[in-house]
Amino acid sequence: MWVNQPVLSDDLILQHDLRLPDSWWNDLAGTLEKVTAVDTDRVAVRQQYMERAIPEFVGIQAPAVGRWSTAHSDVHWAHLIASPLLMLDWEGWGQAPEDFDAATLYACTLLQPDTADRVRAVFPALGSPAGLAAEATVCAQLLRTVSRGDSLILEDQLRNWAEELRRRWPCTAR
Repeated sequence: MWVNQPVLSDDLILQHDLRLPDSWWNDLAGTLEKVTAVDTDRVAVRQQYMERAIPEFVGIQAPAVGRWSTAHSDVHWAHLIASPLLMLDWEGWGQAPEDFDAATLYACTLLQPDTADRVRAVFPALGSPAGLAAEATVCAQLLRTVSRGDSLILEDQLRNWAEELRRRWPCTAR
């Protein structure tokens, strides 16, 4: 399928603030809700990865996953088109901790506080105990990327996020 509309960003990390209408955010939330309802045996995130990466990069034990659901698994600004709302690049979709897509979009928005606040408002599980597994997984994935020399522009924000996750976790891994 060819798409002739522009994506919202040339980079997965949002470099400028977006002023998207409420209707777009509602459509995004509704679309991601529909994705979670799809039944599949495909796997996007493995428990074994979480158990290894979260302690190493976030510094906490891997939180229990309250619910696994289907995720696009690569929702970021270079994979989103505004009008009509389209999500591109579905090659990695599958089961992941619930709210994984919202956590991924949030992470890719950390340089733009107003838009990051909007992501959190639209997806209230972020910042809650229910979203901890997804957030910790995404944070670990991106800190791993930073450790390899990529996405360095997000390093400080990711480290701050990891610190927030450690404060939210009841027993910090040592």
